[in-house]
Amino acid sequence: MTLKRRNFLKTAGGFAAGLAIAPYACSSGGNTETIATKPFGLQLYSLRDDFPKDPKGVLAQVASFGYKQVESFEGPQGMFWGMTNKEFKAYMDQLGMEIIASHCDIDNDFERKAAEAAEIGMKYLICPWRSQETLDGYKQAAADFNLKGEICKSNGIRFAYHNHAYSFTELDGVYPQDIFMNETDPELVDFEMDMYWVVTGGEDPVAWCEKYPGRFKLGHVKDRIAGTDEAEATCTLGTGMIDYPTIVPAVKKAGMTHFIVEQERYDGTTPLKSAEEDAAYMSKLSL
Repeated sequence: MTLKRRNFLKTAGGFAAGLAIAPYACSSGGNTETIATKPFGLQLYSLRDDFPKDPKGVLAQVASFGYKQVESFEGPQGMFWGMTNKEFKAYMDQLGMEIIASHCDIDNDFERKAAEAAEIGMKYLICPWRSQETLDGYKQAAADFNLKGEICKSNGIRFAYHNHAYSFTELDGVYPQDIFMNETDPELVDFEMDMYWVVTGGEDPVAWCEKYPGRFKLGHVKDRIAGTDEAEATCTLGTGMIDYPTIVPAVKKAGMTHFIVEQERYDGTTPLKSAEEDAAYMSKLSL
């Protein structure tokens, strides 16, 4: 993750109007009646203030909340937070969890990262950010994704890109996300749809998954505070405006297989408490 994640879209316009018409961005009221049939994950960036201080202690708490999967991110201590890849996996095994993916800096030492991820059975390495100023820039980024996908494929894992709202906002009449989808090789590149940022961009997560079936393999599940024009307005699942009980079955049908909680804002609560409440919500979604 980079600081850009936290500062992005502070000054961008146009998304608020889109929220009013996004058909799947309606209040769910936490109405989740079915029980999860598959494990769900947590993006550890949700606990970015607590996690680096005590990785093992925080992971133990995450396991106690019911998460069976984690998605890491690359911080000052690397993707494995002061542990070797094998030490991290061994501890995850002890907790009954698995690390399925990590966001990482794809521009530095990527071949080593891919080899280490593959060595412990991770499924994905993911690019968390690739904003460009021009359409040609997005085409160049897509070409680089194909190269990174080749490296991952040679190690027996997959490469994916995680979106923000910028790729779902038109640039010169074109959605950058369309460039990513059309300029990348499906044999090499998958996508992690951050459904919050799709909604924040004024777009419909289900429509995009149906437009490109089988391409969005992973999904970030996070809710959005209702009635605000702020870009970064995540909230505990079930307390906001995004109707995941409606969205999840539809995106599953279009090929999404991994559902990962992420939260970046905490009003009146703590990151760990929100992670616990998010897990309770996820446990009742039909995954």
